Amino acid sequence: MGGSSSKLERALVDIPEGEHYFGLENFGNTCYANSVLQMLYFCEPFRNALLYWAEHAPMEEVSEDSMLLCLAALFQQIAYHKKKHGVIAPKRLIARLRRDNELFRSYMHQDAHEFLNFVLNDMAETLERTEKDRQKRGLPASTFPLPPGSTPLPHKPTGPGSKLGRPPATSQATLHNSLPHLNGESPSSHTSPTAASLGQNGLTRDSASTGAHTSRSHSIEQPNASRPAWSTTAEMSADGQGVRGAPAHAPDRAPSSAQPQQPAAFQTWVQQIFQGRLVSETRCLQCETVTCREEAFFDLSLDIEQNSSITSCLHKFSSTETLNAEDKFFCDACSGLQEAQKRFKIKVLPPILCLHLKRFKYIEQYDRMRKLMYRVVFPFEIKLCNTVEDCPDADALYDLIGVVVHVGSGPNHGHYISYVRSHNKWLLFDDENVEVMDEATVRTAFGSTYEYSSNMDHGYILLYQRQGLL
Repeated sequence: MGGSSSKLERALVDIPEGEHYFGLENFGNTCYANSVLQMLYFCEPFRNALLYWAEHAPMEEVSEDSMLLCLAALFQQIAYHKKKHGVIAPKRLIARLRRDNELFRSYMHQDAHEFLNFVLNDMAETLERTEKDRQKRGLPASTFPLPPGSTPLPHKPTGPGSKLGRPPATSQATLHNSLPHLNGESPSSHTSPTAASLGQNGLTRDSASTGAHTSRSHSIEQPNASRPAWSTTAEMSADGQGVRGAPAHAPDRAPSSAQPQQPAAFQTWVQQIFQGRLVSETRCLQCETVTCREEAFFDLSLDIEQNSSITSCLHKFSSTETLNAEDKFFCDACSGLQEAQKRFKIKVLPPILCLHLKRFKYIEQYDRMRKLMYRVVFPFEIKLCNTVEDCPDADALYDLIGVVVHVGSGPNHGHYISYVRSHNKWLLFDDENVEVMDEATVRTAFGSTYEYSSNMDHGYILLYQRQGLL
């Protein structure tokens, strides 16, 4: 341990003084959470916004045991620690997670993607609920945090106001007016969806991430079985004249984090950072009526194939598919189920793009979930121009900043680690262990060209940051 610690210290000698690298203690099976938490911490726009919020928001308006405050406290503990590296135990956050979400209470192998969805949606819900409470009490709108990524990590504050104090005050008007709206929309005119909860209003997708997760937030898709219904987002006709028919079933490429579209004057900083918008276009092959529907997403779930790439997966995601047989579309104009053609296009690109590779699939032959050990190449720099439509930032370039890796041969067992990029260095976070690694090691998570291989490390969640954000 001492030798590895000294090696890490030597590797981090040229890292800025304010940066810290702490491993996270594993409480039996919490590698799924640790890997995601490390990826989020080293997503600087998110980290800076969360730390800024924690030091400026009125704490009396937020529940002390909310996921939002638990995560903020963990980030503060890391960011303001006296040491540059070490190990921290995220006890409070894990306790809160297990108390309020039954999916994570057992000590079985859990799913990192489910955890990421829960954290982002729960945080957005908490911020929106707080804002609605302020409106009911006649209080002014909350101040937006400073532009995500545009502020350096604040010095450890020492004054009153919170557990760690507050940094120097800045006028609310200055903060609000200085915020560049990351998706090119002003908060006063933006209509943002309410984040879906993982429960009664759960997120729906076509297949479960693991065999253990078959309740509430999604259902397993099996051959010859009905697909889950669409969420309650209203669908507008192509000419904008009103609501047209809703599809009877969801297609395979439905985004896993689709959120119900509800008008709101307030967009949380979580949504500003991670939220993009999709347009699904469905054309009835009987009457030629075109139905367009817009919805928000926090991440995109991509089907994968052997010896493929993220570029090809995104191309498949946005390609036109035919809905027939059990997947027919309900057309209001025809008043019945009809064959149709459907496609997805991204309308608004988020500043932070999260991609989920669907490595766990139900196999009818074996009547169980199976991990797809496919080789999927993910680039260190990506452009989504072939997946977008009428998007002002269609040519934007994204840099890879984090990878959650699943290590193991199946969905119900294994281990999660994360690779993160920090100050042009790649680091491996494996629970309590932290190591500097080279870029070549990151490429091993592409997978093997052979279906059966001794390499069990596979990229599962990819985090990309738009260039120019910092």
